[in-house]
Amino acid sequence: MASRVKVWFAIATLLVMLLSLKPQLAEGEQPQVPCYFIFGDSLVDNGNNNNLATEAKANYLPYGIDFPDGPTGRFSNGKNLADYLAEFLGFNNSIPPLAAATTTAGMLKGVNYASGAGGILEESGTHMGEVISMNKQLVNHGATVARIALYLKSIRSARDYLNKCFYSVGMGNNDYINNYLMPQNYTSSSLYTPDQFAELLVKKYSVQLRTLYALGARKVAVFGAGVLGCIPEEMETHGNGSLSCVDSVNTVVQKFNDRMKPLIDDLNANLSGAKFILINMTSLALGDPSVIGINNINQACCQVSTTKAKGQCEPGQVPCSNRNAYMFWDNFHLTDIGNLGTATRSYTATLPTDAYPMDISSLVQLNLQGKSDI
Repeated sequence: MASRVKVWFAIATLLVMLLSLKPQLAEGEQPQVPCYFIFGDSLVDNGNNNNLATEAKANYLPYGIDFPDGPTGRFSNGKNLADYLAEFLGFNNSIPPLAAATTTAGMLKGVNYASGAGGILEESGTHMGEVISMNKQLVNHGATVARIALYLKSIRSARDYLNKCFYSVGMGNNDYINNYLMPQNYTSSSLYTPDQFAELLVKKYSVQLRTLYALGARKVAVFGAGVLGCIPEEMETHGNGSLSCVDSVNTVVQKFNDRMKPLIDDLNANLSGAKFILINMTSLALGDPSVIGINNINQACCQVSTTKAKGQCEPGQVPCSNRNAYMFWDNFHLTDIGNLGTATRSYTATLPTDAYPMDISSLVQLNLQGKSDI
């Protein structure tokens, strides 16, 4: 118990420091990397789903109630994980969504391709409507790479530039929440055992990450799946009304997470000049968040829908006023303070198990050498 308190005291200190910092760069100072490309789901989506025919969107109040621009499509009351990582990397502004990236010059600082409900598998999340899967996000990135090569007038110049950038990938959550754990909409749980399904996901994920490498990525942070049995929606759906974590759900998802470290080792051993790291979301969930003032860890801050877009915030309803005391904003997504905590430990690991084989702050400092496949 004492060790957990020490861990969370260290985290609390980091959070207080980060909250007080102004991440704006001094005049003439450059970010740690020239660009940041983001692949993922609703944890980092900042507007790509706004114009899709889907229920998985967050461009209405109370989403964005604490964000300077109001509702933008972020699934939080304020900033999301990618917003904070961009700050820590030294960018003055958040990386724009592809839906709002209109110029190639603007794309040189990076693009956010993430899509709420998106997964490793094409079918994941499709019961909600249109979704931009990981495969489709890679297609979109390929088009961006081609535009950058034309803009820089050289494939070699584009390769050298993109090799220096930072890439984050977070997929897998929806392959469980909006696929395997939803037998009323998908057949995957009847077709595959938990081990077989995890193996299927990791094999497809490996191909996708290798495709990202072929498009020039060399510094890549891969986020594991979250502790999904501990999110409010899964506790309500599979926990028989209990506000305790659903162990059966966590056991199924852990089959996927257990395969992630060997995947990272395989990529690093076989892809020349690249370094992939794993952010362990299970480790990041360890500890007692009440030390930093979060005393509600199993309920949503906003009033959630029980029908359309189940588990997301009801439009126009007034959320809780003490939002920094809540871990969850809606039944799936973290509050601003929760996102800050996740980003902090991803960027600078607090526990040795938070990141493997290094954290993001160490990754972006590496000087990698090797051929590019562009």
